[in-house]
Amino acid sequence: MSTLEIPAAKPVAAETLFLHPDRFFDPDPAVRKVARTLYEGTRDLPIVAPHGHVDPRLLAENEPFPEPTALLIVPDHYIFRMLYSRGIPLESLGIPARDGTKVECDPRRIWQLFADHYYLFRGTPTGVWLDHELYHVFGVRRKLAGDSAQAVYDEIAEKLASPEFRPRALFERFNIEVLTTTDAASDTLEHHRAIRDSGWRGRVIPTFRPDAVFRIAAPAWREEIAKLARVHGASITDYAGFIRALEERRAFFRSMGGVATDHAVLEPRTERLPDDVAERLFARAREGAATAGDQARFEAHMLMEMARMSCEDGMVMQLHPGALRDHNARVFERFGMDKGADIPVATEYTRNLRPLLNAYGNDPRLTLILFTLDESTYARELAPLAGHYPALRLGPPWWFHDSIEGMKRFRERTTETAGIYNTAGFNDDTRAFCSIPARHDLSRRVDANWLAGLVARHVIGLDDAREMAHALAYGLVRETYRLDGAR
Repeated sequence: MSTLEIPAAKPVAAETLFLHPDRFFDPDPAVRKVARTLYEGTRDLPIVAPHGHVDPRLLAENEPFPEPTALLIVPDHYIFRMLYSRGIPLESLGIPARDGTKVECDPRRIWQLFADHYYLFRGTPTGVWLDHELYHVFGVRRKLAGDSAQAVYDEIAEKLASPEFRPRALFERFNIEVLTTTDAASDTLEHHRAIRDSGWRGRVIPTFRPDAVFRIAAPAWREEIAKLARVHGASITDYAGFIRALEERRAFFRSMGGVATDHAVLEPRTERLPDDVAERLFARAREGAATAGDQARFEAHMLMEMARMSCEDGMVMQLHPGALRDHNARVFERFGMDKGADIPVATEYTRNLRPLLNAYGNDPRLTLILFTLDESTYARELAPLAGHYPALRLGPPWWFHDSIEGMKRFRERTTETAGIYNTAGFNDDTRAFCSIPARHDLSRRVDANWLAGLVARHVIGLDDAREMAHALAYGLVRETYRLDGAR
C-alpha cells in the first residue's frame, strides 16, 4: 500500500455519528501501526487534571445536570465564541447578561440554534471534543445537525436524569484520579470542604490564584482586598499585612489539598522591589490612586514573592501570560469576563523572567510551569530556558493551541532542546466537565502518533516510546505537580 493511501473506513449512513478508531493517526501504515500500539498502552490510564476551571460546587452538591444546553453550551466559551464570530448574538445562546439584556431562556431553542450551526466546528478541536462527548459520554449515534437536534436533545436529557450521569458518577466513569479547580485567594473553599466531609473518595483539590489582589489599578481592587481581609480574619492596612495574609491563605489552601498556585499576567515581567517601594505602591492603591504603570511593577514584584513563597512552602507555581483579556469592550460591558474575547499577544520570556530565574531558578525547591499563547517562543526562548534551569517545566499547548496541530508543533519545536522530561504532561484547562475525557484522549492520541513517527524514523526504539507515552499521559503530571506526596 502506498504511504499516501488512507484505508477505507467502515461504510456508515450519512446521518450516523462514527468515530474511526485510528482517528488523528498518520495515514502512513508504518506510523499508524505503532501509534495504535502506543495509544493502547495509555488509553485507559487514569486522568490527572492538574489545572482547570470546573466549579467545585458541581461535585459538592452532586445534583443532576439540568438539561443539555446548560451543561454543554452555556459554560463553554469555545462554543459560543465561534457562534458569535458568525453573527449569532450571545443573547440567543442564553448567555447571562449583566446589563439587564433579555436573553433566550428556552433551552430547546438554544440547542436548535447550536445544532443548525454545528458545521462551524468541523476541523476544530472543539468539534473533535464535542463528537467524543456525544459518542462516548452520551452514547449518541447520530450526527448532530439541524434535523437531528431535538432527537439528540431528548436522548441526552433522558440520560442526564439517571443516577449514572450525576457529576460524581461521571467523575468515576471518566477515571479521574485528581481534579484541580482554580480558586481566588479569598475563596472560603466551602465546596471543597463539603466534598471532603461527604465521605466521597474523589480527589478534588483547589489551586491558589491571587490575581485579583495583585491588580492594584483595577476598579474592584479595594473590594478584593476587603474579601481577603474577611477570610484572613484581620484588617489589611499595609503591605506587610498583605504579605502575611497571602502566606496564611496559601497555608489554608495546602491544608485543603492544594499543591499549586496560578498566575495570569499580560507580560511575564519580574522585578524585586525594595519593601518601602512596594509599601508606597500598596498605599497608593488603598487611596485609589494606583496607575497602570504602578500595577505592572507591583505584579512583577509579586511574582518574585510568589516564587519565594513556593520555595518555602513547596507549592508548584504556574504562569499563564500573554492574553489580552476582554478585547471586545461591548461584549465585556454586556456579558462580563470570559466570554471568548481574550486575544493572544506577542510575549517575551528571556529578559522578563531573568530576575526571577536568577533569584530562584536554581533552587530545587521551586517548580515553575510556563505556558504561552505565543508559539514563536517555543524554540527561541521556552525550550532553551527549560533545558537549562532546574526549576522550569513547560506547560502543554494552551487554549488556542490545545489542538491536533498545536500539540504537534509544540513537540516538534521544544523536544530537541528541552526533551519531554522538562515538560509538565497534559492538562485540560476547561470549565466544560464532560469534555475532560475527550481532551485527554486527543492528547494521548496525538502524542502516540508523534512518538510513532520517531520510531518509524529510528530516532527512538519502541520500548523507549512506550515509556515516553506513559510519561506524557500520566507520569510527568504527577511528578511535576508533586501529587504523590500530597493528599
